[in-house]
Amino acid sequence: MKTTTSIASLGAALALLAFSTGAQAQDSNTARIGAEAVFYHTAADDVSGPFVPPGVSADVGNVQTVYLAYLRRLTSHLDLELAAGVPPKTDTIGKGPAALGSAPWNGVTVGTVKWLSPTVLLEYSFFDESAALRPFVGVGINFTHFYDRQINAAGQAALGGPTYVTLSNSIGPVGTFGAVYHFMHHWSLDLSFSAAEIGSHLDTNTNGIVRKSYVSFNPQVVVFAVGYSF
Repeated sequence: MKTTTSIASLGAALALLAFSTGAQAQDSNTARIGAEAVFYHTAADDVSGPFVPPGVSADVGNVQTVYLAYLRRLTSHLDLELAAGVPPKTDTIGKGPAALGSAPWNGVTVGTVKWLSPTVLLEYSFFDESAALRPFVGVGINFTHFYDRQINAAGQAALGGPTYVTLSNSIGPVGTFGAVYHFMHHWSLDLSFSAAEIGSHLDTNTNGIVRKSYVSFNPQVVVFAVGYSF
């Protein structure tokens, strides 16, 4: 009886050890680096303020930048991702009348802005963890801070002189879907598409003359990255 009990206890201990070893063997962290292309679908209110004709607005140019992310495994199907990119310089482009006074406006790059836009996502991966290819979907929240706002010579000529710009911070929802392909131990490739709601109150000050607008950027982002799990 003692021998049987000892064997059963040893078997239980080995089973527990095997379970613990398996759990430890599963990588819990993933770091990713890659490229992201940002396509804006901008909608801006007409600029309001003194000496502004009807229909004056602005657009922004699409950009490409470096994508960086950290993922933490929560369960076999759930991951928490913190994503960001190297802040890109984005062109501000005049939209509306061909000219403001004698200065060209429509289609002219009138300034630049940089933005820092970290995003937190909860992602659900389909299929078993042993599958090489795993599609995923996710939802999350984005915070965007605009800085290094510059109006160039063309913008100053159109607006009437040296101009200071402010853009309010933005917090909005994000949705994403994509797939991860595990091509060797610890290493994977990631391809994803995301869409976010980003909006900001724009204020300009030209020698004390204040003008305002509200800009919805509505970016769509395509990412291709390589990941390392550990």
